[in-house]
Amino acid sequence: MSSQRVAVITGAAKGIGWATVEAFVAAGVKPVLFDRDVAALDEARRALSDRGVEHLAQSVDITDEAAVVAAFAAVENHYGRVDILVNNAGIAIRRPAVDVSVADWQKVIDVNLTALFVCSRTAARSMIRAGQGAIVNVASIMGLSGGGLYPNASYQASKGAVVNLTRALAVEWAASGIRVNAVAPTWVRTELTQKMFDDADIVARIHEVTPMRQLAEPADIADAIVFLASERARMITGHTLPVDGGFLAQ
Repeated sequence: MSSQRVAVITGAAKGIGWATVEAFVAAGVKPVLFDRDVAALDEARRALSDRGVEHLAQSVDITDEAAVVAAFAAVENHYGRVDILVNNAGIAIRRPAVDVSVADWQKVIDVNLTALFVCSRTAARSMIRAGQGAIVNVASIMGLSGGGLYPNASYQASKGAVVNLTRALAVEWAASGIRVNAVAPTWVRTELTQKMFDDADIVARIHEVTPMRQLAEPADIADAIVFLASERARMITGHTLPVDGGFLAQ
């Protein structure tokens, strides 16, 4: 069994997920990539293989409970352990609340909240047996604030639930040696937000509401995730760390 720590990252092939993979590699942690985007996952796999980085990469729909359980079982079979879980995968449907269908509401909840719970529960079963582990959830400033650039009630509700689920799981699993924390990113420059950031007026608005007057990069979020998952944060659990340029301090 390898003594090097193993980290599972959901939504790992792009954006914050990929930056987190890179940050874990730099920290000497073996990454396990879960993503349902097969093309992006193949590209990520090639990039790691070309650098000789030991890793696993699995195509997983995290809204499929059986697929999640099977994916974690494969990780345990290969490495014998799951030390870290980063619940990064998420979606948003930006629409006025009066126009959000129940089906769209449920889609957001299924990915951002229910799948996060299923992944956490599955990883925790392994971590409880080992007597240690760290889970880091990707929440959002929108989970701690009702404001935003667009109406986004389903996303805000799901991320607010992630913040409180983080607290609940932290308290429940603390005696088993598992720490559970979250990060709350501001607007981050990724492929998913590039269209928004191509609009100079929107960028100006983000600068206006951000005291540090700058956009976040995926690496900014990844560095906070790796810290919370590390032994340097061994006495931190149940907390959500904003990475927001001062947005929530206002």
